[in-house]
Amino acid sequence: MSAPASVPARRQGRQRPAWQSLDSAQLLLIAVAGMLVIASVTQVGAVGLKDSRTAILFGGLIAVGELLRMIMPGNREVAPIASAGALGYALLLRVGSEPATHSAFQAVTVTACGTLIGALPHIAVGRIPALDAMARRILSPALVAFIFRPLGHSSLRQHWPVLITVMALTVMLACAAEVVVASIIRAEAAHTRFGIAFGDEIRAKMPLCASSGATGMLIAVSMFVMGPVALLVFTAPILVTQVAFRRFAGIRATYLQTVRALSRVTEVGGYVETGHSRRVSALAVAMGRELGMTEEALLELEYAALMHDIGQLSLRDPIPGGATVLASPSEQRRIAGLGAGVITKTGVLHEVAEIVRRQSEPYRSAEGSAPPLASRVIKVANAYDDLVGASSDRDRSAAVLERLRGDSAAEYDPTVVEALGHVVDRMR
Repeated sequence: MSAPASVPARRQGRQRPAWQSLDSAQLLLIAVAGMLVIASVTQVGAVGLKDSRTAILFGGLIAVGELLRMIMPGNREVAPIASAGALGYALLLRVGSEPATHSAFQAVTVTACGTLIGALPHIAVGRIPALDAMARRILSPALVAFIFRPLGHSSLRQHWPVLITVMALTVMLACAAEVVVASIIRAEAAHTRFGIAFGDEIRAKMPLCASSGATGMLIAVSMFVMGPVALLVFTAPILVTQVAFRRFAGIRATYLQTVRALSRVTEVGGYVETGHSRRVSALAVAMGRELGMTEEALLELEYAALMHDIGQLSLRDPIPGGATVLASPSEQRRIAGLGAGVITKTGVLHEVAEIVRRQSEPYRSAEGSAPPLASRVIKVANAYDDLVGASSDRDRSAAVLERLRGDSAAEYDPTVVEALGHVVDRMR
């Protein structure tokens, strides 16, 4: 699935070099990974590569895993097979009857070389990897290697139950560290609270992290009995898991593309201005992040914002400019109800239909409780775009914001209006 847009389309035209789009946390992470790789390669070059055959096998597995990397919902770049291979090499103690004596520096070197080799075909066809994600795929097994390899060569080596427990704890620590780092980066990039980003990352990463960690441990332990054959035997399950995740991500992406295509029907039919649905969607998602909505809630918000005007297709005479904010309250409710009815017929977007149905309700009403937060966000985003449109006039934007603030006593949620103000300030 493509990530929800964080800023309106009018801002997307400002293209910058890739390195300039990185925030401070990403740059720091990439710098740390780069320095560690340089130090590791230098150390391995000085002392020589130990057990080159095993190193090449694991490097090849990591390269294949990197070649098969995929994009998960939320625009997360993952490579489960590469991660499992790197963890397996970091945890490796024996290959058959021969002890694995490679250092943590060699584990980092093999991981980095395999990752780079696997990324080259993607780079050749213009699919530049996310540098911060690649850095995490190197640093996570590096943390495991630097903690576990000294312990694995100690007296614990003779006590397998204790050793496996230490393996599991080390992998869990590395996984937790990766989630925390990813959360910090996402919170800064998406302008959301760390707690919200942390929860999203746990839900998104823990299944794959558990799968990669368990596979890496199985590879490391089974190499003692099975030798290199263990790489093939225990990589197969995670490959099946990756195929399932890839299919899930593909379905989500196709679904979003379909919703985006449907949202253009009102534009093609002349019911709303060109780009209105996309602008409202981008504004709504940015406001939702500002308000601390979770990733799943943001996805529903994006769907609802894209289709918020679909009820206008039932109108005999289009509203001038498609500005529903200028229509009567009863007409706004009728359009919202008709749109919700259309969405309900899909059979799978009931929550989205409810958001669309209640988007026209005032924030404070004697008739019942306040509408859902997503409905309040769409109401404000739609009103703003109805009155501002694609204009970049700052005075017009400021005047509309003041108008919305003036109506916050009953019509608009003042907290949502202030979130809109923060988003608009970032756009300028």
